Amino acid sequence: MTESSVRGGAVLIPTGKELKSYAIMRSLHRRGIDTVVASPRERIPHFASRYCSEAVLLPASPNDLLAYKDSLLELARRPDIATAYPVRECDAYVFAKFRAEFEEHISLVTPSLDVLESGHDRHRLAETAAQVGVPHADTRLLSEVDSWDRDVIVKSRYNILTGDYVEDFPAGSLQEVKHVRSVPAGARPDVDELREEMHHDPIVQDFIPQERKHLYTALWDHGEPLATYQHRQIRQNSWVGGGGVYRKSVHSQAVDDAARTLLEQLDWHGYACIEYVKDAETGEWKFLEINPRVWQSMPEAVRAGADFPYYYYQRAMGRGEEIENQYEPGVACHIAYGELAHLASLWRDESPFIERPSTAGTLWNMITSTIRHPRFDYIRLDDPRLFLSGVRETLASGVTPSRNFQNEENHPEGMDRPANVDERV
Repeated sequence: MTESSVRGGAVLIPTGKELKSYAIMRSLHRRGIDTVVASPRERIPHFASRYCSEAVLLPASPNDLLAYKDSLLELARRPDIATAYPVRECDAYVFAKFRAEFEEHISLVTPSLDVLESGHDRHRLAETAAQVGVPHADTRLLSEVDSWDRDVIVKSRYNILTGDYVEDFPAGSLQEVKHVRSVPAGARPDVDELREEMHHDPIVQDFIPQERKHLYTALWDHGEPLATYQHRQIRQNSWVGGGGVYRKSVHSQAVDDAARTLLEQLDWHGYACIEYVKDAETGEWKFLEINPRVWQSMPEAVRAGADFPYYYYQRAMGRGEEIENQYEPGVACHIAYGELAHLASLWRDESPFIERPSTAGTLWNMITSTIRHPRFDYIRLDDPRLFLSGVRETLASGVTPSRNFQNEENHPEGMDRPANVDERV
């Protein structure tokens, strides 16, 4: 569907259990735009929200890629649906892989399959960064490593595994490999075991001692930025890293310049979420990876004035020139589930690279920051059922809240994750 033929309508929001899609629901519903929330999970907090116009139970999950695509396409054919959002990696891939089929019915602001792969392939991405002079973590394939004399992180080469990316990967399958192995200098891991765990030849990245960590987020239009935003991650899912659960809006021109150079080279289109860390030894801002979908902290960006859900809608409707990109620095927000997970991680998680902070100091910082900045992504007085539903499902499932209802992005970079977290999307 061409942008000129789009006149407005409802939006399709495919989601799993992660709550980051709530920012889309809240932003658009408050503007009078109907939100059709679709999930293969029958009980998710989103369905309890006042900002969910319609709840749809999908007959297939991304485990069955073609059936999942068909279930989304059936909704996209509805005359009231105008666009759809790439909430997860699997959604970005489905919209890229089957772009022609979806664009017969709706307008998308997502990258082509080639552009998507250029961002999903972390080895190729590092090569691109080197070509344009963008600082990055030294990255090589596991098969290329001869010496283990540096602190390194071993992780998946790709954000997701598919037959388009990995030779001999089962057709019609899609898998996220989240296993991360920390390898101190002088240790020699079992490389065959690593390949078996990750189902391909993974990458090895130098561990970067971090002075600060920023998240650069944006909406791009074929190599041109329509809107950008940054925040500083102060606390994350775990004390060793992960997605931000307490963050504050900021702006770094150095980060903006580096991101712009890289995304221009990629001719990027759609959402971009890039992790940047300031190297404590060199002072350089280095990027870690790009995620081409909705990010965990989008609710905070909206609160600071960067309404990315509406920006996407405007561009999908062919009104990108109407986007007014402004935001207020210094706006800080928390994720309640995530703060609890961060506290629990002090006993649960390990890192050979980072000194564990004190429990008392961490708890004091949580209390004082909450007093100074009493804003929470999902505790909203005008929509209590969302949070209460999340609490109920968390208690019923008996799992760590942040892992249950936050998105699975931004795995900790300085810790080992157990093999059983390698999971299908």
